[in-house]
Amino acid sequence: MLAEDSVLLREGLIGLLQRFGHEVVAALGSADGLAEAVATTAPDVLITDVRLPPTFTDEGLRAAVAIRSRRPDLPVLVLSQYVEQTYAAELLDTGHDGSVGYLLKDRVGDVEEFADAVRRVALGHTVVDPHVVRQLLGRRKDPLHRLTPREREVLALMAEGRSNAAIARTMVITEAAVAKHISGLLGKLDLPPDADDHRRVRAVLAYLRGR
Repeated sequence: MLAEDSVLLREGLIGLLQRFGHEVVAALGSADGLAEAVATTAPDVLITDVRLPPTFTDEGLRAAVAIRSRRPDLPVLVLSQYVEQTYAAELLDTGHDGSVGYLLKDRVGDVEEFADAVRRVALGHTVVDPHVVRQLLGRRKDPLHRLTPREREVLALMAEGRSNAAIARTMVITEAAVAKHISGLLGKLDLPPDADDHRRVRAVLAYLRGR
């Protein structure tokens, strides 16, 4: 089964897969109905783009993660123009026994290489672009990667020793908004809810280590 929004690329992939002896049981242009189509046709492998309508962000990858949660035995190969950190990690975490792949489109050297990746994933292997591995490992070593830019800004001001009121004045937001950002970043840094001051200190230490 194939999910790719570009008609030209989708038709090209269909022809390529058929050339190497595969039958394309379904080819969709969006993530809508993908799970239902998988349940109906029971494909041997699912190939999906990360970016699919309607928002063209990560619908394909999120759909693949959801489908793998229900059918962990379904081989899934994801194609992407970039590394989507969070859901890529979740997808690969579903592949303890293999049958999962994540390839960057512009790093697939030739059609034989792509066909071999499809075959290996279908046979239960894990196929991951080395560039994806490097980015994911680097991100997992850095606890700050989970923070939004706004939360990073708040944390940087916390590291300067500023109070919530001072942070609010600097960022021109309310103290309630500052408190919400702080609560969010403390949670993302996996700091347990003990004394608030202690958590702030530990958050600042994490920031300084990241710097």
